[in-house]
Amino acid sequence: MPWLKLLHMGAVIVWCGALLYLPWMLASAAVPATSASPALPRRWPRQVYIGLATPAALLAIAAGTLIFALQGPLAPWLMFKLAFVGLLVLGHGACGLLVLRTERGELGGLRQASRFILVLLVACLLAVAWLVLRKPA
Repeated sequence: MPWLKLLHMGAVIVWCGALLYLPWMLASAAVPATSASPALPRRWPRQVYIGLATPAALLAIAAGTLIFALQGPLAPWLMFKLAFVGLLVLGHGACGLLVLRTERGELGGLRQASRFILVLLVACLLAVAWLVLRKPA
Protein backbone atom coordinates (compact mmCIF):
# COMPACT_ATOMS: atom_id res chain seq x y z
CA MET A 1 0.00 0.00 0.00
CA PRO A 2 2.81 2.54 0.64
CA TRP A 3 3.92 2.26 -3.00
CA LEU A 4 0.38 3.15 -4.12
CA LYS A 5 0.35 6.26 -1.93
CA LEU A 6 3.78 7.21 -3.25
CA LEU A 7 2.55 6.78 -6.83
CA HIS A 8 -0.52 8.90 -6.04
CA MET A 9 1.52 11.68 -4.42
CA GLY A 10 4.07 11.71 -7.24
CA ALA A 11 1.38 11.90 -9.90
CA VAL A 12 -0.42 14.68 -7.99
CA ILE A 13 2.81 16.68 -7.74
CA VAL A 14 3.50 16.35 -11.47
CA TRP A 15 -0.13 17.14 -12.36
CA CYS A 16 -0.32 20.19 -10.13
CA GLY A 17 3.06 21.45 -11.27
CA ALA A 18 1.97 21.21 -14.89
CA LEU A 19 -1.35 22.91 -14.09
CA LEU A 20 0.46 25.80 -12.44
CA TYR A 21 2.90 26.14 -15.34
CA LEU A 22 0.34 25.94 -18.16
CA PRO A 23 -1.48 29.25 -17.44
CA TRP A 24 1.87 31.03 -17.38
CA MET A 25 2.81 29.51 -20.75
CA LEU A 26 -0.56 30.45 -22.21
CA ALA A 27 -0.43 34.00 -20.86
CA SER A 28 3.05 34.48 -22.29
CA ALA A 29 1.77 33.31 -25.69
CA ALA A 30 -0.57 36.33 -25.71
CA VAL A 31 2.30 38.81 -25.29
CA PRO A 32 4.06 39.91 -28.47
CA ALA A 33 7.64 38.67 -28.70
CA THR A 34 10.48 41.12 -28.26
CA SER A 35 14.22 40.73 -28.53
CA ALA A 36 14.41 40.57 -24.72
CA SER A 37 11.73 37.88 -24.41
CA PRO A 38 11.32 35.64 -27.44
CA ALA A 39 8.00 33.90 -28.00
CA LEU A 40 7.48 30.33 -26.87
CA PRO A 41 6.71 27.92 -29.69
CA ARG A 42 2.93 27.44 -29.87
CA ARG A 43 3.28 23.66 -29.71
CA TRP A 44 4.78 23.70 -26.19
CA PRO A 45 1.55 24.25 -24.25
CA ARG A 46 -0.07 21.32 -26.09
CA GLN A 47 2.93 19.11 -25.37
CA VAL A 48 2.84 19.98 -21.67
CA TYR A 49 -0.94 19.48 -21.58
CA ILE A 50 -1.09 16.22 -23.56
CA GLY A 51 2.28 14.74 -22.65
CA LEU A 52 2.58 15.65 -18.98
CA ALA A 53 -0.51 17.10 -17.30
CA THR A 54 -3.16 14.72 -18.64
CA PRO A 55 -1.30 11.44 -18.04
CA ALA A 56 -0.34 12.61 -14.53
CA ALA A 57 -3.97 13.57 -13.84
CA LEU A 58 -5.25 10.20 -14.97
CA LEU A 59 -2.62 8.38 -12.91
CA ALA A 60 -3.33 10.51 -9.81
CA ILE A 61 -7.09 9.96 -10.09
CA ALA A 62 -6.72 6.22 -10.73
CA ALA A 63 -4.29 5.73 -7.83
CA GLY A 64 -6.44 7.85 -5.51
CA THR A 65 -9.52 5.86 -6.44
CA LEU A 66 -7.69 2.60 -5.79
CA ILE A 67 -6.50 3.87 -2.39
CA PHE A 68 -10.07 4.80 -1.51
CA ALA A 69 -11.37 1.41 -2.68
CA LEU A 70 -8.79 -0.44 -0.57
CA GLN A 71 -9.00 1.70 2.57
CA GLY A 72 -12.71 2.07 2.70
CA PRO A 73 -14.52 4.52 4.91
CA LEU A 74 -16.06 7.60 3.41
CA ALA A 75 -15.35 10.57 5.66
CA PRO A 76 -16.65 14.15 5.42
CA TRP A 77 -13.15 15.58 4.82
CA LEU A 78 -12.77 13.21 1.86
CA MET A 79 -16.00 14.47 0.28
CA PHE A 80 -14.72 18.06 0.51
CA LYS A 81 -11.37 16.99 -0.91
CA LEU A 82 -13.05 15.24 -3.82
CA ALA A 83 -15.11 18.35 -4.52
CA PHE A 84 -11.93 20.43 -4.79
CA VAL A 85 -10.30 17.74 -6.95
CA GLY A 86 -13.35 18.02 -9.20
CA LEU A 87 -12.66 21.75 -9.50
CA LEU A 88 -9.04 20.92 -10.38
CA VAL A 89 -10.33 18.66 -13.16
CA LEU A 90 -12.49 21.55 -14.43
CA GLY A 91 -9.42 23.81 -14.32
CA HIS A 92 -7.52 21.16 -16.26
CA GLY A 93 -10.23 21.20 -18.91
CA ALA A 94 -10.22 25.00 -19.00
CA CYS A 95 -6.47 24.93 -19.62
CA GLY A 96 -7.15 22.58 -22.54
CA LEU A 97 -9.63 25.06 -24.00
CA LEU A 98 -7.06 27.85 -23.66
CA VAL A 99 -4.48 25.66 -25.41
CA LEU A 100 -6.90 25.33 -28.32
CA ARG A 101 -7.52 29.09 -28.37
CA THR A 102 -3.78 29.71 -28.43
CA GLU A 103 -3.27 27.32 -31.33
CA ARG A 104 -6.04 29.02 -33.30
CA GLY A 105 -4.44 32.42 -32.67
CA GLU A 106 -7.37 33.73 -30.61
CA LEU A 107 -5.23 35.67 -28.16
CA GLY A 108 -7.80 38.30 -27.07
CA GLY A 109 -8.47 37.99 -23.34
CA LEU A 110 -6.09 35.05 -23.02
CA ARG A 111 -3.96 36.68 -20.34
CA GLN A 112 -6.97 37.49 -18.16
CA ALA A 113 -8.43 34.01 -18.60
CA SER A 114 -5.06 32.45 -17.75
CA ARG A 115 -4.80 34.55 -14.59
CA PHE A 116 -8.32 33.62 -13.52
CA ILE A 117 -7.66 29.91 -14.04
CA LEU A 118 -4.35 30.18 -12.19
CA VAL A 119 -6.06 31.80 -9.17
CA LEU A 120 -8.76 29.09 -9.21
CA LEU A 121 -6.15 26.32 -9.42
CA VAL A 122 -4.03 27.75 -6.59
CA ALA A 123 -7.09 28.11 -4.36
CA CYS A 124 -8.14 24.51 -5.06
CA LEU A 125 -4.62 23.19 -4.49
CA LEU A 126 -4.35 25.01 -1.17
CA ALA A 127 -7.76 23.69 -0.10
CA VAL A 128 -6.82 20.11 -1.01
CA ALA A 129 -3.48 20.41 0.82
CA TRP A 130 -5.19 21.86 3.89
CA LEU A 131 -7.81 19.10 3.93
CA VAL A 132 -5.23 16.34 3.54
CA LEU A 133 -3.01 17.75 6.27
CA ARG A 134 -5.95 18.30 8.66
CA LYS A 135 -7.62 14.94 8.08
CA PRO A 136 -8.45 12.98 11.21
CA ALA A 137 -6.16 10.09 12.03
